[in-house]
Amino acid sequence: MAKEQPPRREQAWISLQNRRTESNTKMRLTRCGKITLGVIITVAAAAIIGLIAHFIPYGKTSLYYHISFKVNDIDYNSKFEKPYSQEYLDLNKKIVSLINETFHGSKLRRQYVKSHVVQVSRAKGKVVIHAVLKFIFCHKNKAAKYRDRIETILHQKLNGETGSLHIDSPSFKFSDMKMTTAENLLNTCCGHRTITFSGNKIAGGTDAEKGEWPWQASLQQNNVHRCGATLISNNWLVTAAHCFIKDNNPRGWNVSFGLLLNDPQTQKKIKNIIIHEDYHYPAHEHDIAVVNLSSPILYTSDIRRVCLPEANYTVSPGSDVVVTGWGTSKSDGTIPNILQKAVVKIIDNKTCNKEEIYSGVITPGMLCAGFLKGKVDACQGDSGGPLVHADHNGIWFLVGIVSWGDECALPNKPGVYTQVAYYRDWIMSKTGI
Repeated sequence: MAKEQPPRREQAWISLQNRRTESNTKMRLTRCGKITLGVIITVAAAAIIGLIAHFIPYGKTSLYYHISFKVNDIDYNSKFEKPYSQEYLDLNKKIVSLINETFHGSKLRRQYVKSHVVQVSRAKGKVVIHAVLKFIFCHKNKAAKYRDRIETILHQKLNGETGSLHIDSPSFKFSDMKMTTAENLLNTCCGHRTITFSGNKIAGGTDAEKGEWPWQASLQQNNVHRCGATLISNNWLVTAAHCFIKDNNPRGWNVSFGLLLNDPQTQKKIKNIIIHEDYHYPAHEHDIAVVNLSSPILYTSDIRRVCLPEANYTVSPGSDVVVTGWGTSKSDGTIPNILQKAVVKIIDNKTCNKEEIYSGVITPGMLCAGFLKGKVDACQGDSGGPLVHADHNGIWFLVGIVSWGDECALPNKPGVYTQVAYYRDWIMSKTGI
């Protein structure tokens, strides 16, 4: 996993370089048998073709619906606005359990797929739930019939006292949703993934799986990977300022999403690049930038945003964190096609500032992660990419941005990252997130 070697005249900076890149009767019987078998095969084939002709026009189709309703016995709390807060998680679990129970006990239990609370708004001090529901049916031409059934079932269930919830029946609303809009909302929660991380600890990183790190992006020039970046909303990414030392014109850049560099899932152009005002190369302080996409990207199960930490978010020394990117496995190595992942540990700044490590150059806006024995580290091409940490609920937060280090995976030379929590207010001021 990567860093672009500096020109020879900049060799003095090699210890503090940025991580960037570039068989007569018998026979008759036998014949008869063959003819009979042939007829059977022909009839069977016709039947299969008939079934195909019957189902192809319909096929399995996904239908999505939006519902909203007020809950009279839950007071609104601003913490419901944060999808990683315990308050939101508890509320979402309660609502989803109610909807699951409603359809698992109905004739539509095989068609019901899932539901999710996508927003919690306020009405007269109480909460209004906005949820998206997904169903799969085999007959698209019967969508209207299914829609009426779903709405009826919900009306009957979400009526007054419902377990621990008191639903305001008149407030119930039901409407259809387009697939792209619905899938975007179903996957809008930050820090969630469709698969579970295996936790391998192998030098240089191991291959990631599809959808494992859905917020990872590749910053490219002329379709060549230069740096990593992290998706924090439909419109914004966070990366390292030093990625744009040679070119900060957004027209020269594009962003790629997906597991593979040579076969991206989708690509986007860039509208604007905002570099921290106090970043001055070759210094390493304030090595942070935000990138505004030219058009919003829609979330899917494989493209999701990471959660941004609050300004007071801390990760204890020794905690496991994960760094991902398309960086090389060693200095001056080749860039891999498949996204790499590696587990490293947080190293406190006091230790990292020891003379034999980084001799006092680690500032409060920096974060050290790796192993003092070396072997596992970010490397060339990983610059700007994410260092993430999972909280007790398994929700992933962006705690660091790959910034710099002394070569790759050397003893006493762990990776140095821009500490995201330290720059939380700056990110908010530039992106509104």
